[in-house]
Amino acid sequence: MKYILAIDQGTSSSKAVLFDEELYQVAVAQEEFAQIYPKPGWVEHDPRDIILSTMGAIEKVVSDARISYREIAAIGITNQRETVVAWDSVTDQPLYNAIVWQDRRTADRCREIEESHGELIRRKTGLKPDPYFSATKMEWLLENVPVVREAARKGRLRFGTIDSWLIWNLTRENLHVCDFSNASRTMLFNIEKLEWDRDLLNLFGVEKEFLPEVVESSKLLGPSIYGPNIGGIAGDQQASLFGQTAFQTGDAKCTYGTGSFILMNIGNKPKISDHGLLTTIGWKSTEETVYAVEGSIFATGALISWLKDGLGIIDSPSDTEPLAREVSDNGGVFFSGALTGLGAPYWNSSARGMMIGLTRGTRKAHIVRAVLEYIAFRTREILELMEKETGITLNKLLVDGGVTRNNFLMEMQANVLNIPVDRSLIKETTALGAAMLAGICTDLWDQDSLKNKRISEVVFEPSGDRMEAEYKRWKEALK
Repeated sequence: MKYILAIDQGTSSSKAVLFDEELYQVAVAQEEFAQIYPKPGWVEHDPRDIILSTMGAIEKVVSDARISYREIAAIGITNQRETVVAWDSVTDQPLYNAIVWQDRRTADRCREIEESHGELIRRKTGLKPDPYFSATKMEWLLENVPVVREAARKGRLRFGTIDSWLIWNLTRENLHVCDFSNASRTMLFNIEKLEWDRDLLNLFGVEKEFLPEVVESSKLLGPSIYGPNIGGIAGDQQASLFGQTAFQTGDAKCTYGTGSFILMNIGNKPKISDHGLLTTIGWKSTEETVYAVEGSIFATGALISWLKDGLGIIDSPSDTEPLAREVSDNGGVFFSGALTGLGAPYWNSSARGMMIGLTRGTRKAHIVRAVLEYIAFRTREILELMEKETGITLNKLLVDGGVTRNNFLMEMQANVLNIPVDRSLIKETTALGAAMLAGICTDLWDQDSLKNKRISEVVFEPSGDRMEAEYKRWKEALK
């Protein structure tokens, strides 16, 4: 029996998941690490914590599974996207904390760029100028951190997304690489020409020599410090798309986590959005480049946490389902969950949350239901926009993530979309995608055979009630 080890390096923890040849999840280990908030709107991680927590998770999962590293055919990596690390290629030491994808310190700069170069960036990268992406983080480091500038002057500076930082530290030869899906999230990569874009490098003052070599998502890179080869890389949302076996044009998935990320496979040609969606590289193999259109909702699971920790109206996330079932409707309460701004298609970082329609008769069940309706309605809003832009009609939505445990929400989502909502049996679909990519390059399986390995836990069928009146009233309230 051979195994695949998948590293899932996330925003708050590092996870290692072990799969066998049938893609059965054998063991999982997870280590959390500290979040650093130096100023309002700034979010950082210590890059050493990222490495140490990843190594701790790897060693624990192998120990728990009672296997040897020799039994692991390959290691796949998936990671929080856009987060940037700067390090010294001689000392291997980080030069500053990792600037996390959530960080907003470059918001003013992005507004300037939107006015002067917004269309150029959209056309070349498929992205919208936003602090979310890596380019302005790198520019900020070069302009504000003397040791970064000094390393650049000496030719020792290396920039990378988290996959790059992991591979540098986990390969014997300190390889400086990233895959196409991660490169496409930097706002420096031309997604049509498939190369670092000279115009954008000049705009942000980043030398190509600082950046990693871009490699295929299922390419054997070489031995890790543990022995097995590293051989599959994708950003977390693209890995989830692959793990859901969304291999056909028009296949779509939504990961309901802290936020929600909706991706649709749009085939082998990029389609640049005119309405605030993002175009990104899903994955690249020797045979093809697969593109995806993406929409994000910044807060979904975070809203459930807010109900618990902020408002104190639930004791546990699992309380939301029975509470929502207590009432037949929202009691006239409508909610906008823009607690940290609005993502696609609005891209308004200054938007704030709102709740309207409260009366003396409003109960906490109505508030909980209104929050769940917001999640379902925002998902519909983005998927309708995807259908409009691509001309593709969805026939089902593949779902994963912690929030999908809420059956009431999934039932409502199927009704609101009027298509089946298919929840995967394997919960770790992000890690599964990385494992699948690693297994392809070690010939454990091929992409065609993987399609038959996905197992549905539940398929929620629409009952006919699309909640059209509520959706229209919610849309009016959001304006």
